Amino acid sequence: MLSDDLALADALSDEAPRLPLASRLDGAHPRPQLVRAAWTDLSGPWGFAFDDEDRGQGEHWEREGTSADFGATIQVPCPFESPASGIGDTGFHPVVWYRRVLERDEVPAGERVLLHFGAVDFRCAVWVDGRLAGRHEGGSTPFSFDITDLIDGERATIVVRAEDDPADVSQPRGKQDWRRHPHSIWYHRTTGIWQPVWLEGVPAAHVEQLHWVADVPAGEVTATLRFSRALPAGSVLDIVVTREGERLAAAAVEVSGRRAEVPLRLAVQENGQAYEELLWSPSHPTLLDAEVRLRPAGGTAGAASGSASGADDRVASYFGLRSTAVAGGRFLLNDRPFYVRSVLNQGYWPESHSAAPSADALRAEAELILSLGFNATRLHQKYEDPRFLYWADRLGLLVWGEAPAAYAFTPEAVQRTVAEWTAILDRDRSHPSIVTWVPLNESWGVQHLAADPRMVSYSAGLVELTRAVDPTRPVISNDGWEHVRSDILSIHDYDHDAERVRERYASREQVLGSAFTLPGRRLIVGPEQRTDAPLMLTEFGGISYTENGPEDAWGYSAVSSPAELVERLDALVGAVVASPALAGYCYTQLADTGQETNGLVFEDRRPKAPLEELRRIFSRRP
Repeated sequence: MLSDDLALADALSDEAPRLPLASRLDGAHPRPQLVRAAWTDLSGPWGFAFDDEDRGQGEHWEREGTSADFGATIQVPCPFESPASGIGDTGFHPVVWYRRVLERDEVPAGERVLLHFGAVDFRCAVWVDGRLAGRHEGGSTPFSFDITDLIDGERATIVVRAEDDPADVSQPRGKQDWRRHPHSIWYHRTTGIWQPVWLEGVPAAHVEQLHWVADVPAGEVTATLRFSRALPAGSVLDIVVTREGERLAAAAVEVSGRRAEVPLRLAVQENGQAYEELLWSPSHPTLLDAEVRLRPAGGTAGAASGSASGADDRVASYFGLRSTAVAGGRFLLNDRPFYVRSVLNQGYWPESHSAAPSADALRAEAELILSLGFNATRLHQKYEDPRFLYWADRLGLLVWGEAPAAYAFTPEAVQRTVAEWTAILDRDRSHPSIVTWVPLNESWGVQHLAADPRMVSYSAGLVELTRAVDPTRPVISNDGWEHVRSDILSIHDYDHDAERVRERYASREQVLGSAFTLPGRRLIVGPEQRTDAPLMLTEFGGISYTENGPEDAWGYSAVSSPAELVERLDALVGAVVASPALAGYCYTQLADTGQETNGLVFEDRRPKAPLEELRRIFSRRP
């Protein structure tokens, strides 16, 4: 340590403008746990072109004065398949191009300028004024390029080529349909840019990634940082943690190299008198703010690129002090049994499909889930926009993070899934709302898990990989059935008869003794699966009710009126909550999605029955 609290306060209170409290943002920032003052949102109209014959690369559409026709306009970041994009074409178009002119006054101040993409499905290349900025593969993962040296003059032109082969089932696709029209439980495809695009001004040496790891019993949190370049000896990192203006912890440490770990002790947690006040939970979603300042040594941090930069990097962040675990057949939050009342969330809107129609819509989605009486949501077959995770953190909504599945089991599918999964663990693992990881679901992409030892190794490997990166959360190897080393034994069961459900889950011994789940799948695969793991019914219900819905309206069972829906839900949820064997549940599903009309709300998020009735049902506890 270099300084005491007083000296550190002086170090952070210079003439530079104060950063906003990250825990009290308006939800618009695309990376809410690593916020700088200088950034520009590039959402809005871009030029757009289909390239069905894949001529663009050979004809160099990235350059000015070519045969490229960007006469169409698309609203980024909505995929072109969606109405909100302004294109609304749901046909097969595996290659598309985007173009945007960047004016000089849009470029944020900073020694370097980074161009960030939240997600582009599936493979893309990016040029600035005809020069390649970089390439990326992975339809759901963020990436960025330093475009400082590519910007020349009063304006610059950004061009993006995106490629997404709808027939390639080795890509992690989630719910994207490979057929021309949606069927069963699959929806319209998502091609190209579908999460925010933005510019950021940064110093030459800056914080590239920031993670927070809480140790609740010790009353500590560790900041783990990755820097944009190797820092010389003598560089200093200042961190101050506050809550509502009260300083809780501070540190000033010397750092060097590309990484640093800084433990911070929260003195107020040393005794039990105010211990609960700082803990994050759905009933008290307390967030602690942090300001981080990197001071490179002697202006030499930029020497490798020929820049004698001494600019400080200042970022705002936040975290939640909480723990998750499983023990004695129960899910534990902050070391206490917690009954999970969750709802399956496809993260899909009729106007914008997988993209959020707005930042406000993500807040409204979290608020809707809570208003229905749930305390958790399972983000199904999708890595959700971090702005939703921000609202889950702030409002107190537990989240299960689930991977979009590939449908094939090939070396390419394994490599792509692992690459995206590890990138998302890096992106999301500091969000306190995320309490469980789910890398596979219902044996999608590992169809013969019960019989093929390669698939068993893959499933077990994903679990161990997740634990290696993040040992702080339970991991479910394959949600629904055929578990391999899962921390939670999750089961999917769409029986709509409440009495049969009540009998089936009457005791833990009865569930484990059956060996098979309702679809005829094994519950456990391999001798290494722990049998004392909590049991949860993580998909059930799926009751369809529709008002003048589509002809192909679909659900696992159906009712014909709001009153009948309430009656069916009341009996079914009552049977589940009455089970002494179950540690929680996840109801299918939140909202109607296309032809899948088994939501609790319609596509436009109107409740299908009186909200107070639905809240009464899903607020019920054992």
